[in-house]
Amino acid sequence: MSRFGGRPPIGRDRVRLSTTEKQAAVAAAKDQKPDFDNDKLLNLLRSAKSELQGMRLIHMHLSLLKDRDPTSQMMVRSIIQELASKASYLQSFNISNGDVIILYKGLKLTGVTDVCQTVEQVFLSKTTLTGPNPYKEYSLYSIMELALNFINVIRFIEELQAHETGSHTTETKPPIPLEELGKLERSMQMFDLSPFLFNQGIANIGTGDAEMEYFELYISIKLLQERLCPDYDITANKWLFNYFTANLDQSVLRALNHGLSFMRGRRIGININLSTVISTGFVKFDERLPIDFRGQVVLEVSKGDLIENLSLFNEVVEFAQDRRYQIAVDGLNPFWVTNFDLEYLNADYAKIFWSNDMLEMDPSFEKYFRDRIAEQDRCKFILARCDSVTSLVYAHKMGINLVQGRAVDNIMRKGVSVREAIAHAKVD
Repeated sequence: MSRFGGRPPIGRDRVRLSTTEKQAAVAAAKDQKPDFDNDKLLNLLRSAKSELQGMRLIHMHLSLLKDRDPTSQMMVRSIIQELASKASYLQSFNISNGDVIILYKGLKLTGVTDVCQTVEQVFLSKTTLTGPNPYKEYSLYSIMELALNFINVIRFIEELQAHETGSHTTETKPPIPLEELGKLERSMQMFDLSPFLFNQGIANIGTGDAEMEYFELYISIKLLQERLCPDYDITANKWLFNYFTANLDQSVLRALNHGLSFMRGRRIGININLSTVISTGFVKFDERLPIDFRGQVVLEVSKGDLIENLSLFNEVVEFAQDRRYQIAVDGLNPFWVTNFDLEYLNADYAKIFWSNDMLEMDPSFEKYFRDRIAEQDRCKFILARCDSVTSLVYAHKMGINLVQGRAVDNIMRKGVSVREAIAHAKVD
């Protein structure tokens, strides 16, 4: 009589499982409400921001298999275990949609890729994928730097849970009223914002310098809204939103005061209002700034804030130069680049938001735009919100050496140099 108490797992001719694993797989397949690790993974990610340096993530997209095997999660975990003895840290999680996510440290990318390809071959020899994975790749697995894709993983799991519980909605929410904004402010004073603090890299596609210029730290307003005021839209009223972000700045500074160890060894950028820079909250942040971050922090100021408060901007520039901060002007387009004297403003960086409309630019204006970029000796330009390789190639064409956005994140997640990806795109 079989010791399994049921039918042996499908596919054991390809993947050998121990007796204990087989029993666990069959039991899980019979269970109507198996235990999943969604909450466990979310809690770990939100509490481990100081330990993200060097950590990578493997996402096995088993939910995309056309013919799904009820024991597939156990089979994947069994194969991945051969990596565990070589890793300084490895932990796997069964996700409720059938996927498996593995966090690890201390493994060579080539070895991990070989194992993931083995898993992919096992499954795709028997079935096919139903479509692209959540990262827009036609692959059964994704390998990524966790620090650079933190928000993508969080969103994937939270959106999955929202759909499963029926709480996902596309209805337009009403603007947040003043009374609710007051409640939100009081909540933020007692709330730990670190789970909503993310970073996105700005890559250097020029020559000679290090590939990463700095990492922009920012709060996910969407996630914050869903957690603290799910019934209202924080961004709908421009004036209340500006007031809200001024208070949010103070909360972010308090969160950063608790430590920047998770960004150790990296230059960072902080989105900030001009009024915040001259506040007592920023003075406290400046006093507590670790010595190795002095001269390594960029203050990102929006174009609208600059225009409305030019005299205050000049005061902030003077303070920044004295305390060794750099200034980035955020939210520009070609029109503003050709009308701002960024050298006169003493801006160190100018961030242009990518738009497909830039491909339709009049040739004479495009030349003027490119010339304005070239004649700025001190100010470095960043093409942000790059969502395609086309946008990266355009940046290179226009002499913009710094790029940021989802296209950059996707390239870096694959362990490929952004410079090399652009070179290949130009050849193709």
